[in-house]
Amino acid sequence: MEYLHAMVRIRDVDASLRFYCDGLGLKEVRRKESKTGRFTLIFLAAADDIARAGPIDPAEGPLPAGLPMIELTHNWDPEDYEGGRNFGHLAFRVADIYALCARLQSLGYVISRPPRDGHMAFVRSPDAISIELLQRGEPLDPAEPWASMDNTGAW
Repeated sequence: MEYLHAMVRIRDVDASLRFYCDGLGLKEVRRKESKTGRFTLIFLAAADDIARAGPIDPAEGPLPAGLPMIELTHNWDPEDYEGGRNFGHLAFRVADIYALCARLQSLGYVISRPPRDGHMAFVRSPDAISIELLQRGEPLDPAEPWASMDNTGAW
């Protein structure tokens, strides 16, 4: 398993970049906008981590392995972030998303967003922190019981 990022929802892109980049010294390493989803994702990393991870492909290729990041998520439509909803999730890249979800399920944890697509799942910690699991490489072929499993609760 490889740690990827922690996601924080933000209200004001400029104010957030001023804090995280100008203030803390983090560097923007990737930005993605979704017009259909009406959100922007901005990935930040510390300069020392960038130096250890290696060069970043300016053509938007894959980010270097082992680069821990913060994902700033700006939803274009106004939203209240009550109850800690502005902190989104921790994310990990995993070798076999189905095997890990089965192990978590066998330990009694609910897979809130099953890996129906063979690529992404969400589970919550005992303290209700969302954990995003992403399949390393290409998505796995859809497989049961995951392919037909519904979401459970919030994730």
